[in-house]
Amino acid sequence: MQESRNVLPANRFISTNLDTEQKIRKFAFLPAEELFHSFASSTSGLELSEAERRLKKYGKNEITSGKENTVFHRLRAAIVNPFNVILFVIAIVTYVTDVVISQKADYLTVNIILILIFVSSMVAFIQAERSHSATEKLSHLIINTADVLRDGAFVNIPMEEVVPGDIVQLSAGDMLPADLRFLTTKDTFISQAALTGESNPVEKFCKIPEDKNSPLTDLQNIGFMGSDMISGSATALALTTGNNTYFGSMATSLTGDQAKTSFERGVNSVSRLLIRMMVVMLLIVFLINGLIKQDWSSSLLFAISIAVGLTPEMLPVIMTSTLAKGAVSMSKHQVIVRTLGAIQTFGEMDVLCTDKTGTLTEDRIVLEKYLNLRGEDDQRILRHAYLNSHFQTGLKNLIDLAIIKRAEHYGFEKNLTRYHRVDEIPFDFERRRMSVVLEDKTGKRQLITKGAVEEIMEITSLVEIDGVVSEIDEDLRQKTHDLYQKYNSAGLRMLAVAQKNDVPDSNTFSVADERNMVLIGFIGFLDPPKESARGAITALKEHGVRTVVLTGDSEGVAINVCDKVGVSTEQVLTGRDVELMDDSSLLLAVQTCDLFAKLSPYQKERVVGAFQARGHTVGYLGDGINDAPSLRKADVGISVDSAVDISKETADIILLKKDLLVLEEGVIEGRHTFGNMIKYIKLATSGNFGNIISVIVASIFLPFLPMLPVQILTQNLLCDFSQMGIPFDKIDSEYLKKPHKWDIGAILSFMTVFGPLSSIFDILCFAILWFAIGANRIEYAPLFHSGWFVYGTISQVLIIHVIRTAKIPFVQSKPAFILALTTFVIAVIALMIGFTELAIGLDMTPLSTQFVPWLALILLAYGFCAQFIKVIYIKHYGEWI
Repeated sequence: MQESRNVLPANRFISTNLDTEQKIRKFAFLPAEELFHSFASSTSGLELSEAERRLKKYGKNEITSGKENTVFHRLRAAIVNPFNVILFVIAIVTYVTDVVISQKADYLTVNIILILIFVSSMVAFIQAERSHSATEKLSHLIINTADVLRDGAFVNIPMEEVVPGDIVQLSAGDMLPADLRFLTTKDTFISQAALTGESNPVEKFCKIPEDKNSPLTDLQNIGFMGSDMISGSATALALTTGNNTYFGSMATSLTGDQAKTSFERGVNSVSRLLIRMMVVMLLIVFLINGLIKQDWSSSLLFAISIAVGLTPEMLPVIMTSTLAKGAVSMSKHQVIVRTLGAIQTFGEMDVLCTDKTGTLTEDRIVLEKYLNLRGEDDQRILRHAYLNSHFQTGLKNLIDLAIIKRAEHYGFEKNLTRYHRVDEIPFDFERRRMSVVLEDKTGKRQLITKGAVEEIMEITSLVEIDGVVSEIDEDLRQKTHDLYQKYNSAGLRMLAVAQKNDVPDSNTFSVADERNMVLIGFIGFLDPPKESARGAITALKEHGVRTVVLTGDSEGVAINVCDKVGVSTEQVLTGRDVELMDDSSLLLAVQTCDLFAKLSPYQKERVVGAFQARGHTVGYLGDGINDAPSLRKADVGISVDSAVDISKETADIILLKKDLLVLEEGVIEGRHTFGNMIKYIKLATSGNFGNIISVIVASIFLPFLPMLPVQILTQNLLCDFSQMGIPFDKIDSEYLKKPHKWDIGAILSFMTVFGPLSSIFDILCFAILWFAIGANRIEYAPLFHSGWFVYGTISQVLIIHVIRTAKIPFVQSKPAFILALTTFVIAVIALMIGFTELAIGLDMTPLSTQFVPWLALILLAYGFCAQFIKVIYIKHYGEWI
């Protein structure tokens, strides 16, 4: 999946809409009053009625350029595909030979080809509409929102309702909902990787830039749709929305740059294989029949008809139907698919990298301890942590909420009026801490910091014990570390709390001010393991998926949880270990290590990459800001509907419930979907290869054509309908036990075994018709045609049931009702055509009952032989579909 992410290099900016760039650049240099005047807005935001009017004027805040997903475009996609193009060309050639230059105009063959095109196109279009409708319904379950100022108050609205002139409030984890001009900023760091390819965040400010010639993306007071808030906070004015944004003006370029997924590459490779077979077959059959029978006109028509029969025009239909059904089925398991092609990758996944919090644990963090440095419960420590959590303006995580809940239980909120926030130093994943600067009514200032213990200890030079502040020496450092380790090893997630009163009068603070801090104590949290986690991990393991934990938590907490849920802790690597490893060492480490603790976002991404380099298909489950790089890197990104905007937008799969059991059900459904697609592909390739051999043999030895063009086309139409139930078929439980990848080699092996097998029985049918039935002269050709028409149709229906399962069909594995129905109906229709006067309409002679026992014998022999060869094939290759 990492290859399919859209990243636009800087040199591509010249292709963007110049008008959009000029407008944004103009707004960047306007004074605040002129800016508000330009948008008829104010510092109190838009009135609700005005916002509704603008929404009607500008439309929804959605990027549609380049998507081409209207009804017309879906209809065009259903009609214009490689297989239909081939059929169109064949129809034109047939029209010329059968109508234009023929002495007697015959429209039947042309009409049948056009019916084939119409039927396959309409079915594909109907399935595409159903897929689109299902996707639309599912997408409404996943909504990104924005905080905008309306009528003087901030309200949370769907992102698609943001309009130009809205004032937007942003904090860490938010996506920028439009192109924006920043009004206020505080340590505002933005990731513009989707636009520039630059992975490092850039800081934004509200002041007007000095250099008017700066590149557009370097303007420090402008933010772009498609960017993410990494840290800090800001307010901004929406300048442009939807297709009018800078990102929207590049949508066509972005669409064109998107790399093929493994699913698309697999389908394309199979399509190319089938088309090459069809072209080669057309030439061979035309030349053989022309040279032997010296009737070049009939030979051309016959070769064209064979080409039509070998064209898998139902491949797009089967693919669309199977994926659409898979997406709907997965939604019933609370798994929402944002990218249909990801269904196959989801089933292919054999390594799941996941965070600990909320996945293995209850995601119900409870504050258990607030300890001074003597290890005693001390509400003063809780009070300092509460002030830090309450006054910080960034994303309040579960830890902040747990602190606030416990503090409010003790009534600490009554003291908040004594303080006001002077400034803050937001959290980031390098420092792993955050600070606030408060001032009380007496003018006393205090800097309060909370964060990861190791990172707090790095900036601490003093400790406070029993109200006495003293310098920290090695003995005190060891005692505080032992206190931390005592609770950390017991499974509590420990954070340190530090403060200092020596705070300058400045109103602007930075990371440099986080030094010479006074350590005052620790706070400890419990997030108990989920009862379902162990069973889910076991179930994933039974289905060939290895669970690997990548967490930013300390190793003590991670080990405690992983031991309880069944993740191996025999080997544990920390972020520091990973940092010291070169790529080759990490490649070795991922073979045996299932727990990586105290990782930074970059280190998580690197571990994911190491698994991929080992040939694994990697899924990554995450919901935080720090998970976005790994979600992009993984082959399939998985998030939850409660995740931050960045994670949801990056992910391919969204879980409506953050539970590994839900994930396991989705994996199974993904494999079910992929299995049904492979059934059709192996059926099509082996059948086509067998037909090639049969027709070549018939062309060499028979004095007449084995079937007429109109008969071949009719048979092809019937066989297409018989396969319509494949997307709804059942899958053997054994197939679902392990992941499967696209394997063209396996498809070719299958084709070279079962293609010639079908040819053997085709030739046996030829012999019976020639010797036993007496259809051995040119005047009896219509009888021969009728016999092979019936056998060829029913044998293709029969082989569907042999191929669909590795077991004994109907006995050990029953097909889905709809597949059983479609195949039965087509078999009955073939018999009715072959044994009744209906045969005359296709230039055939009705068969006598003399052929019935022979037909039954050949079909039974073919079925039993195919089943026998299947057993040998599975023993040799170790797999079936």
